[in-house]
Amino acid sequence: MAETITIIDDRTGKQVTVPLTDGSFPSTALRELDADLRVYDPAYLSTAACKSAITYLDGDAGILRYRGYPIEQLAEKSTFLEVAYLLLNGDLPTAAELQQWTYDVTHHTYIHENMRKRFVDGFHYDAHPMGMFVSAAAALGTFYPDAKEIFDKKNLDRQILRLVAKMPTLAAMCYRFSTGLPFVLPNNSLTYSENFLNMMFKIGDDSHVNPVLAKAMDVLFILHADHEQNCGTTAMRVVASSNADPYSATAAAASALYGPLHGGANEAVVRMLEEIKTLDNVPAFIQSVKDGNGKLMGFGHRVYKNYDPRAKIIKKTAYDVFEVTGKNPLLDVALKLEEVALQDEYFVKRKLYPNVDFYSGLIYQALGFPVDMFTVLFAIPRTAGWLAHFSELLLDKEQKISRPRQVYTGSAERDYVPMVQRA
Repeated sequence: MAETITIIDDRTGKQVTVPLTDGSFPSTALRELDADLRVYDPAYLSTAACKSAITYLDGDAGILRYRGYPIEQLAEKSTFLEVAYLLLNGDLPTAAELQQWTYDVTHHTYIHENMRKRFVDGFHYDAHPMGMFVSAAAALGTFYPDAKEIFDKKNLDRQILRLVAKMPTLAAMCYRFSTGLPFVLPNNSLTYSENFLNMMFKIGDDSHVNPVLAKAMDVLFILHADHEQNCGTTAMRVVASSNADPYSATAAAASALYGPLHGGANEAVVRMLEEIKTLDNVPAFIQSVKDGNGKLMGFGHRVYKNYDPRAKIIKKTAYDVFEVTGKNPLLDVALKLEEVALQDEYFVKRKLYPNVDFYSGLIYQALGFPVDMFTVLFAIPRTAGWLAHFSELLLDKEQKISRPRQVYTGSAERDYVPMVQRA
């Protein structure tokens, strides 16, 4: 027997019964009751705006899967480019497909010289790297006149390839400009993550990148590649619904990520740990949070009501990195903070567990990234997930241009008052 749900309008006694599928029912039920009815749902807490086959997330159970594959398996056994292929195409690649995809990405990492020599020079010397990155992502599309031909699959695939390939190059370009260092060209002999680290930190002729650090970078890229319908992905889908080109939509998603409540969370964690400074200060800080005088950054999540599965993977990765770089002095503070919080009824009752941001910032610091680059590091891999959603939306027959309704709370009709009569 099919599951249904019946909604009754108590004002009129009218009722409507509609199917219940995967825990959701169509909003047409409300229109059947009354064409003027609206669901008021700030921040879309209970609204499903799309159907998606890309990422499965069960926050209560602490489960995250890309195309059905557990994030734990992908982080341990896969590479970022393989995961990007999975997100974009729906299945893991064969050996031949991965080889071709890797080759194509590797040989599309260069950017137009005008981007490097003219576009970047237009920024102020102390411009934030993420602000530059957002602008560069949008500007990149202007170099490809065919970017707007999004319903030509072969052409769209080419734009997607360019974006995935060039994001690390743009990110490194923004960083090197902000530090006054000369731009480093991509090295086609290196892997995706090795090439990025090399473009970021190369000094002189040495292009060697420690494989442990490159692997850690790859794991972090995998963990951040997609995360269902978050703020940035929603921005991507809204802009894509207007049939904008993928560069503009990616820039919009990156702009959403730029906000401190979204992509800036790991930066906030590091600043919090720097403020705590020592183990002795942890109890007092915990008490101040419980008293309402601060926030425990890196704990809790809009979706997860359990331990974020990505946080467990990142915690292990942190130890691998610290064996090479030396331990981040803030690690002990973080570990103590986690230990105390997970035993405190205040946080346990509220289901506040460490999320992906709690340890990622410490790893980024150990790798040599300044705090201002943290959100950019988030945007590089998330581009693959954003573009998977972009493509999925274009093929969804039920999708139209996004146009949410509002509940009007302003003035009723009133007549214009001449200036001389206004108080």
